[in-house]
Amino acid sequence: MNSVYAQVEETSTCSKRIYKVWDNQPAPNRGGDFNIKKARGYPYDEDWELYSYPIGNGYMGANIFGRTDVERIQLTEKTLANEGLYGIGGLTSFAEINMVFNHNNPTNYSRSVNINEAISYVNYVCDGVEYTREHFISYPDNVMVIKLSANKKGKISFLLKPEIPYLRDSTQKNTRTGKMEVENDLITLSGFIDHFSVNYEGQIKVINEGGKLSSVTKGDRVEISVSKANSVVLLVAAGTNYELNKELFLEDVHAKKLDPEKFPHRRISGLINAAATKGYTALKATHLQDYQNLFSRVNLEFSKEMPQVPTKELLESYKLDISNHYLEELMFHYGRYLLISTSRKETLPCGLQGVWSQYEVTPFTGGFWHNINVQMNYWGAFNSNLAETFTPYVEFFDAYLPKAESLATEYLKKHNPKALAKDSLDNGWTIGTGTTPHKIVGPGGHSGPGTGALTTKMFWDYYEFTMDTTFLREKAYPAILGMSKFLSKTLVPVGDSLLLVTPSASPEQKHNGENYITAGTTFDQELVWENHNDLLKASKILNLKDAFIQEVQNEITKLDPIIIGKSGQVKEFREEEYYGEIGQKHHRHISHLCALYPGTLINSTTKDWMDASIVTLDLRGNNTTGWAMAHRMNARARTKDGEKAHEVYTKFIKERTLPNLWTTHPPFQIDGNFGCMAGVAEMLLQSHEGYIEPLAALPKAWNNGKYRGLVARGNFEISLVWKDGKATSIEVLSHSGGECNLKYKGIAKAILTDSTGENISFKSADADSILFETEKGNSYFISL
Repeated sequence: MNSVYAQVEETSTCSKRIYKVWDNQPAPNRGGDFNIKKARGYPYDEDWELYSYPIGNGYMGANIFGRTDVERIQLTEKTLANEGLYGIGGLTSFAEINMVFNHNNPTNYSRSVNINEAISYVNYVCDGVEYTREHFISYPDNVMVIKLSANKKGKISFLLKPEIPYLRDSTQKNTRTGKMEVENDLITLSGFIDHFSVNYEGQIKVINEGGKLSSVTKGDRVEISVSKANSVVLLVAAGTNYELNKELFLEDVHAKKLDPEKFPHRRISGLINAAATKGYTALKATHLQDYQNLFSRVNLEFSKEMPQVPTKELLESYKLDISNHYLEELMFHYGRYLLISTSRKETLPCGLQGVWSQYEVTPFTGGFWHNINVQMNYWGAFNSNLAETFTPYVEFFDAYLPKAESLATEYLKKHNPKALAKDSLDNGWTIGTGTTPHKIVGPGGHSGPGTGALTTKMFWDYYEFTMDTTFLREKAYPAILGMSKFLSKTLVPVGDSLLLVTPSASPEQKHNGENYITAGTTFDQELVWENHNDLLKASKILNLKDAFIQEVQNEITKLDPIIIGKSGQVKEFREEEYYGEIGQKHHRHISHLCALYPGTLINSTTKDWMDASIVTLDLRGNNTTGWAMAHRMNARARTKDGEKAHEVYTKFIKERTLPNLWTTHPPFQIDGNFGCMAGVAEMLLQSHEGYIEPLAALPKAWNNGKYRGLVARGNFEISLVWKDGKATSIEVLSHSGGECNLKYKGIAKAILTDSTGENISFKSADADSILFETEKGNSYFISL
């Protein structure tokens, strides 16, 4: 291989940088009721939201507090739900695992999440003994594993005291029963939540090496005491009777959605027994192999040094001085860690809070909000080389599709009955904003039917980044086709040359205090265009032609999706003339710019629209919520303005990032983490305009750096080194073969070689582009 790539090649395996979120103190234990918390300025659980460290495997998550007197580990299982805020179901906390150590006044204390390993550590010295705790949640084995050890034998002693939170009798809302039982080394927590007929069970097995173990039942509480052990391993498994299937969504009676005669006991016992047989060493090895197979695909460095200070101090220093960009780098890697921890095959998709909630009633249900939030969770999955994490959403979609088809028919009956098809399947499918693991809704209220097309954009992106034609044929094309069929029937002719979605709403925008309902908002029009355009591209690839495709070809010319107003802005509403005369001027949503990002209608070939988008972003401003800043960051990247994208990123970290690096709406919402992760990748690599453009929005702050493993459309894995703001070497790994079209200043003068060092010929349309054929599995090197 050409030596010019040595700088890239040295990062070809797991990064030499060890990324971690860490502190030199345990999470605080201030507690307090709602009013006390509100008086402190944060009416949510500060200890949990700001300071605990999250681990997860998609099925369940845990928050580690790292306390030495009484440790708190809060457990969430993604399918455990109660009535929630709106009666459509909501995530609720599964259990509290308390361990009484009575280790007071420790020294040399540290707690951390090692992002390279997905393992949380607690280390300290007490009375001359060094104590270590390790925590991870294995996806392959679906158990949480906790190991307690010390540097001296016979020093592990503690009392295990779990709790089932939020028990409510039948006279109260969110009725929840529960009991705990102990038998030798095993504690079982089980119960019932009546709203969806949820049976739940968790088991905690304590395996001690040396010492003494005893169990005690005290009324409705149980405890396990361990005394003078050399080391202890705790295994935790949890689950419910939830089953993801079509019948779940088609059933309208809440109490009939799940089978109350089914219990998770056998499955949970099987997980615990298998893990106990496997043993700690093998469990850890399996966990690391599984996790690092995903995490180590990407390396990214653009900071000069890794500050050796606790993360909360690093954050506070950053608020005063952003000259060290390590935190910006760390946030990208942390986002990838969180995505792997929350979204894996055969788990539910990632919701608003990922796989973590310590609340009885999770804010906004912890569900899958479809007018921006669930899509934002997956924006960075594809370009940051984690496409598999989108699989849970595809599985979720397959289950809710029949209900979504019936909702489409209901919607059209109400709003455009003349357009109804004889065969209801030809009405397509639809989905509105509020969605949970138990229920979906149709569009209406504050968001128009474009929410469905915002959803199918993920399916198209998955195809473009993976080039998986089987997925395109079996999943993406049917989804996009069904959405086009529905959206086509929401269009109402205005004269001979215009079709408008009617009724239409720009997400959550209000005018004079009311949801503003109109016809042909930019949000709906642009997303009809995006979905129709993706359908036409997909049908061409699959060589599919029929009368409906011809109808779509006609409709797409009559959408008039982007209109420039008198302020030079992209209009949000057709009847708007000057910016802000309708709706809130500085609204969190920038829904009328979905054609810029995540869509592609507004691009460098539509200069007037691009200029109007910049005006709109300037007028909208960056004083907004966490996830909304993340959308602005990605939009700025698409305008190729690295300085503006970096500006909103730094503001996001300063104002919407918590000491544990979770991000906040407020309260905590994980979409901000994922949106900014996507934004970093978008600044460093773009591919939505038919060519691959490295460093498309590089800010001066990241003047030197390198990355390996980011993915461009066409299933090209890109690695790159840059110095003084200019690329010096680029590697292209072609996973699917085909033409590679690269755009970079002066690239036509570069030398292109293959993995053997042989020169490769290429075509060049101008000084800044090259086009060459690739073979599947081969790497190509550009020396600039």
